[in-house]
Amino acid sequence: MAARPMQPPADADHVGYVLKGYPRLSEVFITSEVHRVEQLGLPLRLFVLTQAESGDRHPVVERVRAVPVRMPATTSLTGTTTGAWLRRNGSAFAPALRRVVRAHPLGVARSAGMALVQAVRARKRFWAAPRKLYLKEWLLAVSLADEVLTAGDVRHLHAHFAHGTTTVTWLAATMTGLPFSFTAHAKDIYSAELNPAGLLRRKLDAARFAVTCTGANVEHLRGLGSPTPVHLVYHGLSADLAAVARATAAGAGPRHAVGTAERAAAQPVRLLAVARLVRKKGLDVLVDAVAVLHARGRDVEAVLVGEDGDAAADLRARIAAAELGDRVRLLGALRQDQLGDLYRAADVFPLPCRVMDDGDRDGIPNVLMEAMVFGLPVVTTPVSGIPELVEDGETGLLVPPEDPAALADAVERLVDDAGLRLRVTAAARRTVTSRFDADLMAARLVGLLGGEVSRERADAPVAVG
Repeated sequence: MAARPMQPPADADHVGYVLKGYPRLSEVFITSEVHRVEQLGLPLRLFVLTQAESGDRHPVVERVRAVPVRMPATTSLTGTTTGAWLRRNGSAFAPALRRVVRAHPLGVARSAGMALVQAVRARKRFWAAPRKLYLKEWLLAVSLADEVLTAGDVRHLHAHFAHGTTTVTWLAATMTGLPFSFTAHAKDIYSAELNPAGLLRRKLDAARFAVTCTGANVEHLRGLGSPTPVHLVYHGLSADLAAVARATAAGAGPRHAVGTAERAAAQPVRLLAVARLVRKKGLDVLVDAVAVLHARGRDVEAVLVGEDGDAAADLRARIAAAELGDRVRLLGALRQDQLGDLYRAADVFPLPCRVMDDGDRDGIPNVLMEAMVFGLPVVTTPVSGIPELVEDGETGLLVPPEDPAALADAVERLVDDAGLRLRVTAAARRTVTSRFDADLMAARLVGLLGGEVSRERADAPVAVG
């Protein structure tokens, strides 16, 4: 049974979590983090930059105590001028702007100057107009600052993702005088287009600390040369799947744990991948590997679970062209509580991730930990932080990116070699439960955030606003 959340006193100091969207099916790791931080007694306020909310949601959302406060909805910047966009959207921010200017006129002026300088620096060409994106982010920061001042009990701001959300948080922190920190993930630190003209380094310099989810990311951020501390905090297993996985580990072994003779009678080989249908996940390589296995005479089925993304159309066309419609199924997005049976029914979890031309890549896909804790053997690629979790031949198998034949070979090794399969799954489960324990990771984050709240309380005991 989960521990009851510690109830903070009514006048407790809060940390403001700033999120682009909430709740999102594909970002259950953030919701689980919020839930665990609350369980550990750190009061949170959630500030969300977008109005949109997904229709389906993971069960853990209902256990989060903080009520999300959403910023005003805006129209797209694409295909419009700055003046036209302001005429359509500016009135939604005018009341907040008046209130924040009255409370912190110098902070508003400083933040406006920072946004303007970045808009000029980030131009595509020297003679181009300033980037209008930063006007929108500045206005969102005005709204965020207004909500923070209205709450009156926020002592520290923390943003998830190091691009737009952290830019808004930085500007709002400049307005209010509050400290801030951020969590960096993957594309948000590797894609230069998301933080042009040295913006990531400037935000890192301004932050009290940064958190990221892989050792590879830590080295990348430290390589920018900022004196700001960068801390490693792995995501760990989501809150919803943790209980299901514990029950699985304590009960009967999953289907893939049987011996070779029993396994031969349990055909077909069942592959499972859980990922958004985006190119960096390498799911096209997986489809090609299924074709290779089928050509070798293997009775193989693959189930792909995830919401559509930039690779969805290509994947469907690839499946049709290879006549694999009866072999590869796309199930769409599922909640965490719907995944347990799929993990238990599969034989191998292949996820052939790649690095994109623009630098986009995964950190450590959380689904690899999920598969491993369910006792499902994984095959993946040595991209980014994945080798921190998957050691080739020890806790899973690693193959080169873009190599369907190598992926097919690794699947066959795990299916045919019961000793290898049992050895790597046992070691994988131990690794996840020891090195990637989400409760311990949450406690580490609470220590960092709580330390900043205490520091701010000592430096500025009078309530903000």
